Amino acid sequence: MTTRTLLDKELNKLREHLLHIESMVQSAIERAIRALKEQDGQLAQQIINDDEGINKLRYKVEKLGVTTIATQQPMASDLRMIISAMHVAVELERMGDHAAGIAHIAIELCNEPLLKPLIDIPRMAEIAQGMLRDSIQAFMDDNADAARAIATRDDEIDQLYDQILRELLTYMIEDPRNIRRATYLLWVAHALERIGDRVTNISERVLFMETGKFKED
Repeated sequence: MTTRTLLDKELNKLREHLLHIESMVQSAIERAIRALKEQDGQLAQQIINDDEGINKLRYKVEKLGVTTIATQQPMASDLRMIISAMHVAVELERMGDHAAGIAHIAIELCNEPLLKPLIDIPRMAEIAQGMLRDSIQAFMDDNADAARAIATRDDEIDQLYDQILRELLTYMIEDPRNIRRATYLLWVAHALERIGDRVTNISERVLFMETGKFKED
């Protein structure tokens, strides 16, 4: 097996691992929001338990990346891809942490009525998941144009977060008994807002692979 063939094999393994982690994170986000809406503590606990699998895959990517750099000595675009893959794995793992955090909140709220029907929070999750799916595809395709387009969609998540914040503050002001439940929902919205930020970080890594710069001048 030639050096180039072996390097391509390792790069493909990195891509496969990232796709696997992304699939697990997508599932964690979707199930966390469902557990919150349906007040399903058992489902929420499953998400928390499954987070360890995401963590293990993240470390697997980092180990493979370091080993590939040490043994194959990749140059230029290949080296940027490996470094980026390791950073993307970290971003994905932290998204999994955010999903697990939402699951913890779902457990806290599962034995009392929801403060309000959940509309904007699931919408935030839906946008974040779409951005995540497209950012990983942009990474796989080395598509900087797609990455640029994804980053602009984070503004919609931020706008929804601001809207949720204003609404929940109104609930708190109207009745102090709402403060606890409103605060938990605000934490959920914040977790989703952070997921959107981390997807944007992935998009910036795609640009780095193409340009060698973290952000375009």
